[in-house]
Amino acid sequence: MSAPTPGRHERFYQHEGRDRFCHVYLPATHDPVVPAPLVLALHGATSNPQLMAKFCGLHSKADLEGFVVAYPAGTGAVGAVLFWNGGGSWGYAAKNNVDDVGFLRMVVDDLRSFAAIDPNRIHVCGMSNGAIMTYRLGVEMSDVFASIAGVAGPMIPKGPSEGRPMPVLHIHGTDDEFAPFLGGVGPQSLYKVPMPSVPNTVRYWVEHNRCTPTPRIEMIPDRAGDGTTVRIERYAPGQGDAEVVLHVVEGGGHTWPGRPPLPEKLGKSSGNLNANDVIWDFFRQHPMRRGA
Repeated sequence: MSAPTPGRHERFYQHEGRDRFCHVYLPATHDPVVPAPLVLALHGATSNPQLMAKFCGLHSKADLEGFVVAYPAGTGAVGAVLFWNGGGSWGYAAKNNVDDVGFLRMVVDDLRSFAAIDPNRIHVCGMSNGAIMTYRLGVEMSDVFASIAGVAGPMIPKGPSEGRPMPVLHIHGTDDEFAPFLGGVGPQSLYKVPMPSVPNTVRYWVEHNRCTPTPRIEMIPDRAGDGTTVRIERYAPGQGDAEVVLHVVEGGGHTWPGRPPLPEKLGKSSGNLNANDVIWDFFRQHPMRRGA
Protein backbone atom coordinates (compact mmCIF):
# COMPACT_ATOMS: atom_id res chain seq x y z
CA MET A 1 0.00 0.00 0.00
CA SER A 2 1.37 3.40 -0.98
CA ALA A 3 2.05 6.01 1.70
CA PRO A 4 -0.80 8.50 2.31
CA THR A 5 -0.34 11.98 0.88
CA PRO A 6 -0.55 15.21 2.89
CA GLY A 7 -4.04 16.63 3.32
CA ARG A 8 -7.41 15.34 4.52
CA HIS A 9 -8.30 11.66 4.81
CA GLU A 10 -11.25 9.66 6.12
CA ARG A 11 -10.90 6.53 8.23
CA PHE A 12 -13.88 4.25 8.89
CA TYR A 13 -14.41 1.69 11.64
CA GLN A 14 -16.81 -0.89 13.03
CA HIS A 15 -16.91 -0.83 16.82
CA GLU A 16 -19.57 -2.44 19.04
CA GLY A 17 -21.68 -2.90 15.92
CA ARG A 18 -21.66 0.82 15.16
CA ASP A 19 -20.25 2.58 12.12
CA ARG A 20 -17.63 5.05 13.37
CA PHE A 21 -15.24 7.38 11.56
CA CYS A 22 -12.41 9.85 11.97
CA HIS A 23 -11.20 12.81 9.88
CA VAL A 24 -7.40 12.85 9.65
CA TYR A 25 -5.16 15.68 8.49
CA LEU A 26 -1.58 15.02 7.44
CA PRO A 27 0.45 18.25 7.36
CA ALA A 28 2.05 19.52 4.17
CA THR A 29 5.48 18.52 5.50
CA HIS A 30 4.49 14.97 6.45
CA ASP A 31 7.26 12.51 5.63
CA PRO A 32 6.06 8.89 5.41
CA VAL A 33 9.34 7.60 6.85
CA VAL A 34 9.82 10.14 9.67
CA PRO A 35 7.46 9.54 12.63
CA ALA A 36 5.40 12.62 13.52
CA PRO A 37 3.46 13.57 16.65
CA LEU A 38 -0.27 12.79 16.67
CA VAL A 39 -2.93 15.00 18.27
CA LEU A 40 -6.51 13.80 18.71
CA ALA A 41 -9.02 16.68 18.90
CA LEU A 42 -12.38 15.68 20.41
CA HIS A 43 -15.51 17.67 19.57
CA GLY A 44 -18.08 18.87 22.08
CA ALA A 45 -21.59 17.58 22.75
CA THR A 46 -24.02 17.88 19.80
CA SER A 47 -21.05 18.64 17.53
CA ASN A 48 -19.02 16.51 15.09
CA PRO A 49 -15.56 16.28 13.50
CA GLN A 50 -16.30 18.78 10.70
CA LEU A 51 -17.49 21.42 13.17
CA MET A 52 -14.59 20.71 15.52
CA ALA A 53 -12.07 21.25 12.72
CA LYS A 54 -13.71 24.59 11.92
CA PHE A 55 -14.08 25.48 15.60
CA CYS A 56 -10.46 24.96 16.66
CA GLY A 57 -8.52 25.05 13.38
CA LEU A 58 -5.79 22.77 14.69
CA HIS A 59 -4.95 21.57 11.16
CA SER A 60 -3.51 25.04 10.41
CA LYS A 61 -1.22 24.69 13.42
CA ALA A 62 -0.36 21.18 12.24
CA ASP A 63 0.93 22.58 8.94
CA LEU A 64 3.21 24.97 10.84
CA GLU A 65 4.53 22.41 13.33
CA GLY A 66 4.41 19.14 11.41
CA PHE A 67 2.09 17.06 13.57
CA VAL A 68 -0.80 14.86 12.46
CA VAL A 69 -4.23 15.90 13.76
CA ALA A 70 -7.22 13.58 13.94
CA TYR A 71 -10.83 14.54 14.57
CA PRO A 72 -12.68 11.36 15.71
CA ALA A 73 -16.48 11.16 15.76
CA GLY A 74 -18.58 10.40 18.80
CA THR A 75 -21.99 8.73 18.57
CA GLY A 76 -25.57 9.95 18.50
CA ALA A 77 -29.13 9.08 17.58
CA VAL A 78 -29.64 11.98 15.16
CA GLY A 79 -27.36 12.65 12.19
CA ALA A 80 -24.24 14.66 13.03
CA VAL A 81 -25.37 15.45 16.61
CA LEU A 82 -22.70 13.45 18.44
CA PHE A 83 -21.53 12.85 22.01
CA TRP A 84 -18.70 11.25 24.01
CA ASN A 85 -19.04 8.94 27.00
CA GLY A 86 -16.68 10.76 29.32
CA GLY A 87 -18.66 9.86 32.42
CA GLY A 88 -21.88 11.02 34.01
CA SER A 89 -25.33 10.00 32.81
CA TRP A 90 -26.33 12.60 30.20
CA GLY A 91 -26.06 12.51 26.41
CA TYR A 92 -26.44 9.64 23.96
CA ALA A 93 -23.02 8.04 24.48
CA ALA A 94 -23.23 7.92 28.27
CA LYS A 95 -26.87 6.80 28.33
CA ASN A 96 -26.02 3.96 25.93
CA ASN A 97 -22.75 3.08 27.72
CA VAL A 98 -20.74 3.48 24.50
CA ASP A 99 -17.17 2.19 24.83
CA ASP A 100 -15.43 5.32 23.59
CA VAL A 101 -12.20 4.40 25.35
CA GLY A 102 -12.05 1.20 23.30
CA PHE A 103 -12.98 3.08 20.13
CA LEU A 104 -10.28 5.73 20.56
CA ARG A 105 -7.70 3.05 21.30
CA MET A 106 -8.75 1.50 17.97
CA VAL A 107 -8.34 4.88 16.25
CA VAL A 108 -4.82 5.37 17.60
CA ASP A 109 -3.80 1.84 16.60
CA ASP A 110 -5.20 2.38 13.12
CA LEU A 111 -3.50 5.74 12.62
CA ARG A 112 -0.16 4.28 13.67
CA SER A 113 -0.51 1.80 10.80
CA PHE A 114 -1.89 4.41 8.38
CA ALA A 115 0.82 7.08 8.80
CA ALA A 116 4.25 7.50 10.38
CA ILE A 117 3.42 8.27 14.05
CA ASP A 118 5.85 8.65 16.95
CA PRO A 119 4.44 6.42 19.74
CA ASN A 120 6.00 8.66 22.39
CA ARG A 121 4.30 11.81 21.11
CA ILE A 122 0.60 10.94 21.01
CA HIS A 123 -1.62 13.53 22.71
CA VAL A 124 -5.31 14.32 23.07
CA CYS A 125 -7.26 17.53 23.58
CA GLY A 126 -10.97 18.25 23.64
CA MET A 127 -13.66 20.91 23.84
CA SER A 128 -16.47 20.74 26.42
CA ASN A 129 -17.81 17.13 26.32
CA GLY A 130 -14.63 16.37 24.37
CA ALA A 131 -12.61 17.73 27.29
CA ILE A 132 -14.58 15.53 29.67
CA MET A 133 -13.69 12.56 27.44
CA THR A 134 -10.08 13.71 27.33
CA TYR A 135 -9.85 13.44 31.11
CA ARG A 136 -11.28 9.93 31.04
CA LEU A 137 -8.57 9.00 28.53
CA GLY A 138 -5.95 10.53 30.80
CA VAL A 139 -7.03 8.07 33.50
CA GLU A 140 -7.70 4.97 31.38
CA MET A 141 -5.21 5.35 28.51
CA SER A 142 -2.16 6.75 30.22
CA ASP A 143 -0.18 4.01 28.46
CA VAL A 144 -0.96 5.70 25.12
CA PHE A 145 -1.26 9.45 25.64
CA ALA A 146 1.83 11.41 26.59
CA SER A 147 -0.09 14.49 27.77
CA ILE A 148 -3.63 15.89 27.64
CA ALA A 149 -5.39 19.26 27.36
CA GLY A 150 -9.00 20.16 28.17
CA VAL A 151 -10.84 23.30 27.06
CA ALA A 152 -14.15 24.38 28.64
CA GLY A 153 -14.99 20.99 30.12
CA PRO A 154 -14.23 19.55 33.59
CA MET A 155 -13.37 16.05 34.66
CA ILE A 156 -16.18 13.71 35.76
CA PRO A 157 -14.66 11.90 38.77
CA LYS A 158 -14.27 8.14 38.30
CA GLY A 159 -12.21 7.27 41.35
CA PRO A 160 -8.44 7.19 41.83
CA SER A 161 -6.27 6.62 38.78
CA GLU A 162 -3.75 3.81 38.83
CA GLY A 163 -2.12 5.15 35.66
CA ARG A 164 1.18 6.93 35.38
CA PRO A 165 1.57 10.66 36.15
CA MET A 166 -0.05 12.70 33.36
CA PRO A 167 0.94 16.23 32.28
CA VAL A 168 -2.32 18.22 32.15
CA LEU A 169 -3.24 21.58 30.64
CA HIS A 170 -6.66 23.14 31.21
CA ILE A 171 -8.16 26.29 29.63
CA HIS A 172 -11.48 27.69 30.92
CA GLY A 173 -13.44 30.95 30.88
CA THR A 174 -14.89 32.42 34.05
CA ASP A 175 -18.06 33.46 32.18
CA ASP A 176 -18.74 30.00 30.74
CA GLU A 177 -22.52 29.49 30.95
CA PHE A 178 -22.46 25.88 29.70
CA ALA A 179 -19.77 24.41 31.98
CA PRO A 180 -19.41 26.94 34.83
CA PHE A 181 -15.88 27.48 36.12
CA LEU A 182 -17.02 26.88 39.71
CA GLY A 183 -19.31 24.00 38.77
CA GLY A 184 -23.05 23.59 39.06
CA VAL A 185 -25.77 24.04 36.43
CA GLY A 186 -24.98 26.73 33.88
CA PRO A 187 -27.70 29.04 32.48
CA GLN A 188 -27.07 27.58 29.01
CA SER A 189 -26.68 23.96 30.15
CA LEU A 190 -28.10 21.52 27.59
CA TYR A 191 -29.21 18.93 30.14
CA LYS A 192 -29.54 20.99 33.35
CA VAL A 193 -27.25 18.67 35.27
CA PRO A 194 -24.61 19.97 37.70
CA MET A 195 -21.04 19.95 36.44
CA PRO A 196 -17.89 19.50 38.54
CA SER A 197 -15.76 22.59 39.04
CA VAL A 198 -12.50 23.44 37.33
CA PRO A 199 -10.69 23.77 40.71
CA ASN A 200 -11.72 20.20 41.57
CA THR A 201 -10.45 18.98 38.20
CA VAL A 202 -7.11 20.69 38.73
CA ARG A 203 -6.89 19.41 42.31
CA TYR A 204 -7.38 15.81 41.15
CA TRP A 205 -4.42 15.98 38.79
CA VAL A 206 -2.20 17.99 41.14
CA GLU A 207 -2.69 15.27 43.76
CA HIS A 208 -2.35 12.41 41.27
CA ASN A 209 0.92 13.82 39.86
CA ARG A 210 2.13 14.89 43.33
CA CYS A 211 2.75 18.38 42.06
CA THR A 212 3.58 21.32 44.31
CA PRO A 213 0.14 22.32 45.70
CA THR A 214 0.77 26.08 45.53
CA PRO A 215 0.97 27.35 41.95
CA ARG A 216 3.19 29.99 40.40
CA ILE A 217 0.95 32.73 39.02
CA GLU A 218 1.41 34.66 35.78
CA MET A 219 -0.90 37.28 34.29
CA ILE A 220 -1.64 38.18 30.66
CA PRO A 221 -3.19 41.67 30.39
CA ASP A 222 -5.90 42.70 27.94
CA ARG A 223 -3.68 43.51 24.99
CA ALA A 224 -6.48 42.63 22.54
CA GLY A 225 -8.85 45.17 24.02
CA ASP A 226 -11.72 42.67 24.28
CA GLY A 227 -12.25 42.88 28.03
CA THR A 228 -10.57 39.58 28.90
CA THR A 229 -7.41 38.82 30.80
CA VAL A 230 -5.68 35.50 31.51
CA ARG A 231 -4.37 34.12 34.79
CA ILE A 232 -1.95 31.22 34.45
CA GLU A 233 -1.47 28.84 37.37
CA ARG A 234 1.53 26.54 37.05
CA TYR A 235 1.81 23.64 39.47
CA ALA A 236 5.41 22.50 39.52
CA PRO A 237 6.03 18.94 38.24
CA GLY A 238 5.78 16.05 40.63
CA GLN A 239 6.32 12.41 39.69
CA GLY A 240 7.54 11.76 36.17
CA ASP A 241 8.05 15.50 35.55
CA ALA A 242 4.26 15.77 35.10
CA GLU A 243 3.09 19.35 35.65
CA VAL A 244 -0.43 20.79 35.74
CA VAL A 245 -1.10 24.16 34.09
CA LEU A 246 -4.38 26.09 34.30
CA HIS A 247 -5.24 29.06 32.08
CA VAL A 248 -8.15 31.01 33.58
CA VAL A 249 -9.69 33.31 30.96
CA GLU A 250 -11.30 36.10 32.98
CA GLY A 251 -14.43 37.12 31.06
CA GLY A 252 -14.13 34.23 28.62
CA GLY A 253 -17.07 32.08 27.56
CA HIS A 254 -17.55 28.51 26.36
CA THR A 255 -15.02 29.04 23.62
CA TRP A 256 -11.64 28.08 22.13
CA PRO A 257 -9.48 31.16 22.84
CA GLY A 258 -7.93 32.68 19.76
CA ARG A 259 -10.77 31.44 17.54
CA PRO A 260 -14.15 33.12 16.88
CA PRO A 261 -17.04 31.62 18.87
CA LEU A 262 -19.36 29.46 16.79
CA PRO A 263 -22.12 30.45 17.50
CA GLU A 264 -21.84 33.77 19.37
CA LYS A 265 -24.13 32.56 22.18
CA LEU A 266 -21.13 30.59 23.46
CA GLY A 267 -19.76 33.83 24.86
CA LYS A 268 -16.59 35.81 24.47
CA SER A 269 -13.51 34.24 22.88
CA SER A 270 -10.37 35.90 24.19
CA GLY A 271 -7.86 37.39 21.79
CA ASN A 272 -5.28 37.47 24.58
CA LEU A 273 -4.67 33.73 24.42
CA ASN A 274 -4.19 31.43 21.44
CA ALA A 275 -5.32 28.00 22.59
CA ASN A 276 -3.69 26.21 19.65
CA ASP A 277 -0.30 27.75 20.40
CA VAL A 278 -0.57 27.03 24.12
CA ILE A 279 -1.77 23.44 23.63
CA TRP A 280 0.89 22.57 21.07
CA ASP A 281 3.68 24.14 23.16
CA PHE A 282 2.51 22.06 26.13
CA PHE A 283 2.38 18.86 24.10
CA ARG A 284 5.78 19.53 22.57
CA GLN A 285 7.30 19.89 26.04
CA HIS A 286 5.74 16.65 27.30
CA PRO A 287 6.54 13.52 25.31
CA MET A 288 5.88 10.13 26.87
CA ARG A 289 8.21 9.27 29.74
CA ARG A 290 8.10 5.47 29.79
CA GLY A 291 8.35 3.97 33.23
CA ALA A 292 7.65 7.31 34.95
